[in-house]
Amino acid sequence: MGGTVVQQIINGLSLGSVYALIAVGYSLVYSILLFSNFAHGGFLVIGGYTCYYALNSMGVNIWVAGALSLLAGGLSAVLTEKIAYKPIRERTSVTLYLLIASMGMSIVIENLFVVTVGGRFRALPPVIPTNPVNFFGIATTSAFDIISLVTAVVCLTGLQLFLSKTKWGLAIRAASYNLRTAGLMGVNVSLLISIVFFVAGLLASIGGIFLSVRYTLYPQLGIITIKAFVAAVIGGLGSLPGAVVGSLILGLAEMLTAGLISSQFRDLVVFALLIFTLLIRPTGLFGKSVGEKV
Repeated sequence: MGGTVVQQIINGLSLGSVYALIAVGYSLVYSILLFSNFAHGGFLVIGGYTCYYALNSMGVNIWVAGALSLLAGGLSAVLTEKIAYKPIRERTSVTLYLLIASMGMSIVIENLFVVTVGGRFRALPPVIPTNPVNFFGIATTSAFDIISLVTAVVCLTGLQLFLSKTKWGLAIRAASYNLRTAGLMGVNVSLLISIVFFVAGLLASIGGIFLSVRYTLYPQLGIITIKAFVAAVIGGLGSLPGAVVGSLILGLAEMLTAGLISSQFRDLVVFALLIFTLLIRPTGLFGKSVGEKV
């Protein structure tokens, strides 16, 4: 029993860390533009398919395929912002229109893959080890879970260093308090928003690669970002530490429920946690109530 609990905790931290990569992207965009970018799942799918075709058609290794995937996810996020969101931002300050546009872009990206590559399920080549690993003699887990957890920790640490140690990181933190004031202080707002979307798309692509290995790849895989969004809400929209903590809570809750009760209750527990959070603390664990939020 003890070994099973430890195993499910490791699996939960692994899944939660992947959710964190996606949820942080949600929170980054929300902290700047105050809207939830539901096209985020599309960037995840773009990253997954780029990695798949790079491995199968180009014959490159996982490092090159991963780099191409990250680049594709980041650039597609920037392109989406320029085409779909920037014209709306320039015409109105009502964030509800951005939210609606993001839903539309999510459907567009999903259907582009359906009509171009088809809707069937695809498995990535075995480039990430999935062999069992004995965890200090207590439990047996997968090498994949350990690799995904370590990768997420490295990426999130890198993001934290970027935000705290660089000039653009300082600009992003300033804009999260007030975008207009940051612009008045000399920050190139258009470039800053592009950087935020690029980073969000890049992190989504990493999540897309790991989720493609865990679940297989298909055009609707981006729907799983709803759980990352739930994690961001639980942690507090706009808060990066909140997104990480909320994701880990969600990952642990899912895996412990699946391992100790039944996998059929996983989604029930996830959305019950969301409702409980909204009832008890609507701003989330680390969120602050500021102005209009959508």
